[in-house]
Amino acid sequence: MKDQDRLADQAKSAAPQKVQGEGDYESTRRFDQHERDFLKSADVPDLARRAAPKSKHEAEELARAEAQGRARRADVSPGRDSAGAAPASDAAHPPSRR
Repeated sequence: MKDQDRLADQAKSAAPQKVQGEGDYESTRRFDQHERDFLKSADVPDLARRAAPKSKHEAEELARAEAQGRARRADVSPGRDSAGAAPASDAAHPPSRR
């Protein structure tokens, strides 16, 4: 019985772990709030004008890069990386056959 009591006390005293990585909810909320605040105060049309290509050469370079990125993306199946491999988590757990 002492072992069960000790384990129960440890479980009660253990602080809940924060979820990290893509599941860090606090960071997500903070980011979302900063983004909303930025969009409320930013002069978006001015920022778009400032980000526009400064020359014909720069515009062509950006268009080529965009086309290259789109072409590369079209070659990649959903859920696969650019080499065509399944993510490590999927590879470790192949789909079951029914």
